[in-house]
Amino acid sequence: MFREITLGQYYQTDSVLHRLDPRVKVLGTLVYIISLFVVKDFAGYFYAGIFLGLLIVLSNVPFRYVLHGMRGILMLLAFTVVFNLFLTPGRPLVHFWKLTITYEGVDFASKMAIRLTFLIIGSTMMTLTTTPNQLTDALESLMGPLKVLHVPVHEIAMMMSIALRFIPILTEETDKIKKAQMARGADFESGRLTARVRSMVPILVPLFVSAFRRANDLALAMEARCYRGSEGRTRMKPLIYRRKDIAAYTVLAVYFAGAIAVRVFF
Repeated sequence: MFREITLGQYYQTDSVLHRLDPRVKVLGTLVYIISLFVVKDFAGYFYAGIFLGLLIVLSNVPFRYVLHGMRGILMLLAFTVVFNLFLTPGRPLVHFWKLTITYEGVDFASKMAIRLTFLIIGSTMMTLTTTPNQLTDALESLMGPLKVLHVPVHEIAMMMSIALRFIPILTEETDKIKKAQMARGADFESGRLTARVRSMVPILVPLFVSAFRRANDLALAMEARCYRGSEGRTRMKPLIYRRKDIAAYTVLAVYFAGAIAVRVFF
């Protein structure tokens, strides 16, 4: 399950999205996430889904690969749907024992599931088409005005990029540790909930040890390469907006205006 998470991974291929300025992709992801909260009905989600589908086609990333990453959050998605189904007040639809499913609960749970799915896929598309170095440069450039307030922009961007890059590494490490413990006779499936929680200790302890070891190795490697933060540093590939980036911003503006129009008129 852990290896199925694609968030934080980069898919190497040549596409229109891969060639865009990383700042466009970061801002585009932010605009898309905001649009998911702007729309309020299924017409709006259909509109957002069409836009997301076009992005997947333009990215040249296999659609099965994108959906494969959703399998890692199925438990979270199912918990969200069930939670909203039974705890949303309204007109009763189905009643059994002490639980009641309402019409409003079905409507809200389905919309929440669609919103969460689109949010994860939209965020994943950014990392699939943007290298960690490009992402760091984009975040540092976008947060540049904060330097006036003496905010360590470069360090924050670097930490965010490293944290995002560590997601697939730690998930793969978790999968290896789990398989190693299962080979030694560990049981993670049977027993009550409390027993299953306790059974995760043999995974979490070596995972934390491995994470700290990787962090220490990364710090030593950065020091060995004379890394001293942003002071005096230059970029080998400076970020420059081109015509295709301006066109992408125009498309984003049109899309967001369309999302507002769908909310108002539908």
